[in-house]
Formats: sequence, structure tokens, C-alpha cells
Amino acid sequence: MKIGIQTWGSNGDIRPMLALADGLQKAGHQVTLVVSSIDNHSYHRICEQMGIVYRQVPEHIDFNMQDFAQRSFRMHPLQWLRALLDEAFFPCEQAVYLAAQQLVADNDYVIGHHFLYPLKLAALQQQKPFFSVTLCHAGIPNPTLPPFSFPDLGCHINKLSWKLLDVAFNWALKKPLSRLWREAGETPPANMLTELLASQQLNLVAVDPLFCPSSKHWQPYHRICGFLNLTEDARQWTMPANLAEFLDNGAAPIYMTFGSLQQAVPDWSMELFLEAVTLAGCRAIIQTSSKRYPADRITDQVYFIGRHPHQPLFKHCVAIIHHGGAGTTHAATRAGCPSVVVPFMDEQLFWARQLQALGLAGNPLPAKKVTAVALATGIRTLLDSKTMQDNAKRASQLMQTNDGIACAVQLLNEQF
Repeated sequence: MKIGIQTWGSNGDIRPMLALADGLQKAGHQVTLVVSSIDNHSYHRICEQMGIVYRQVPEHIDFNMQDFAQRSFRMHPLQWLRALLDEAFFPCEQAVYLAAQQLVADNDYVIGHHFLYPLKLAALQQQKPFFSVTLCHAGIPNPTLPPFSFPDLGCHINKLSWKLLDVAFNWALKKPLSRLWREAGETPPANMLTELLASQQLNLVAVDPLFCPSSKHWQPYHRICGFLNLTEDARQWTMPANLAEFLDNGAAPIYMTFGSLQQAVPDWSMELFLEAVTLAGCRAIIQTSSKRYPADRITDQVYFIGRHPHQPLFKHCVAIIHHGGAGTTHAATRAGCPSVVVPFMDEQLFWARQLQALGLAGNPLPAKKVTAVALATGIRTLLDSKTMQDNAKRASQLMQTNDGIACAVQLLNEQF
């Protein structure tokens, strides 16, 4: 089959789709991947290695991540999402839509990041099957649980809470999100959150079952496939000699990163990390995007590292300090590492609470309030907790039994 995949966002939104594209290609399908990268990183090289046709549309997105991060710290979730769309998506919406139309025309089936409603519209117009991939299950209605940050008042009230969330989402975003549909002469779905932003034929939920114990209450088109773990770049990665020496010359370090957000707050994050490491009295590997702290440099008990695949290195670490991105959360848990989470936004706070509920992390430390003292205390609590370390080992063993890519390919093959 000829399959087109389209995604938009930062590295955490793109890596799972790369993993899925690789899995489908290895299963004998011909895959084209279209990427809209808000940090303008190109994935051409890795796609070339995997034999996947790659297009970046648009080639450049004029979006200042650092400025946005600094302005958005205190926004509520819908304000944050609207601001992100206004600055990083709506200006290129037409280009994304034109690329979607071409992708649909050239392929038998299309698969999109759950936010790519232009692809859903293009597939509808050309009467081609459209499937979606959801990277976080926080927005999937479940009557046994309330929407995140809502009180749990029982099944009947929870259903009303989900309807209220739909109303709020429609109020804030229906007009801009349905504009493309109206211009195309199509009737948009009634509810933006629960109908527009997913396929009602098959929505692959790329979350490990460990985090979804009550998924049996979802609508049947939401199917858990598990973590879409990209391993191709890990196979290509060679550990720097200085890093191997650092790991050999002391106790297992903690690892510190804010993922793609690191580029937005490079100096603030470095200062926070370094002070916390000093106060906690531990060794650390810190992912850097700051010119003041170049990669492959060792200072006292710290090794600074640039962009690299997380999986091969996390297994050498004792704990991960991160922002709560879906990919980093899965990578840390899969590596058997407990976490200290410093969330910047509500979706990351959701993942922090998921880890906390599983006994894999302590209290979240929201970025807008975190101090080096609080972070150091969180690190020491984690390192001194045998219970949390044991929980992390058990969670890792469970995750190792799940192959998200194989499951996703099987679920998709059932639709082809």
C-alpha cells in the first residue's frame, strides 16, 4: 500500500510518526512523510536512511520559541493553545492543507497527527481513508474519569464535565479551527475537541497501556497501540568518548532535560539545573542548547550533551529530570528511571500526575514556580527512595513486553 503520513509540531510530535513510518515501511508499505516542524529541524537525513520519502512543509516556520515560552508561562491551557496556533500553525495552515491534498491524492491511505484537521478534510474531500495518532490520552472522554483538573464526582457528573469541556473548547477555538472547512464548502464536525481532532474510523493512541488502565471505557475507535519508540537514530548514534569516560568514573548520574523547550529557555534552564545539582550533591548529564555551556564538555560533576537519542543514554542513568513531554515520560519509564517533572503546561502536568500515580515520581514542580532548592530536594527524595527505584524497574519490565510499532502496524493492516 501507498501510505501518506503528516505531522506538525516539535520533536516530540514528530519522532513517533517517524517510528510509525519506519514500521510501515519495514512491513512492506511505501511511505511518504510530510513534516511541519515548529523548530525548523529537518528530518531528511533519518528518512533517507529509512527509505522514506520526506517533505518539509513549509520549509521554514517563522516562530520564536524562546519568546513564546517566556510569554506563555502564566497562560491557562486554552489561552496557551490559541496563542500557539495563532503564531505557529494558522500562518502556515494553507500550506499544510495544500500538502495534505497532494498527500491524499498520491496515496491509498493517510495517517495524521491528531491535530492535523487539514489532512482529515483533504481525505474527506477525496474520499480516502484517514486515520489519526494521538500522543496523549488526556483529551479522550472516559466516563469513569473526569477531564484533567476537573473534580471526580462520579460517572454521571464526569459525563457532564466532558460535555462542558467540549463547550469550552468550541467557545475558544471553533471559529478558527472550522474556517478551513467552511472555505472548502464542507460542514465541520460539531465538537472540536472530541470530533475534529481525531479519526472516527481508527485513532491510534500511542501511549503505553501502563498509563491507560481504564481505556475499555473509551469509544471503540480509540485503540491503544503503545509507545511508538524510534530506534533507528539510536542505532546510528555513537556515544562520545568523553561521555563514556564520564560514566565510567563515578556513580550513575541523573539526566536533566526540558526537551524541545530547552531551546526556549537555554540560560534559565542551565542555571536552574546546575544550582540544583550542586545542592543535591550528585553527578549529572545535562542536555544543553546554551552557547555558554557547549556540548561534550565536563565541568566538575556535570557532562553537557547536545541533541541525541535518549534511549541509549537513559539506561545508564539513575533518574531523569524533565518537563513531562509524552516522549520523554515514556523513554524514562522504559529505561527504568524514576522522574522529577518540571511541567511548563497542562499536558505536561498531566504526564507528571500519571507518573506520580504510578509511584514513579514525586510532586510535580511547575516551571513558573520552581526553584533550585525545590528541585534539589526532589532529586534527593528520588535518589533516596528505594520504593520509587523498585517501582521504576517493574514499570520498565512491563513496558518492555509491549511493542507499540508492531501493534500499530497490525491495527492499521486490519483497516487496509
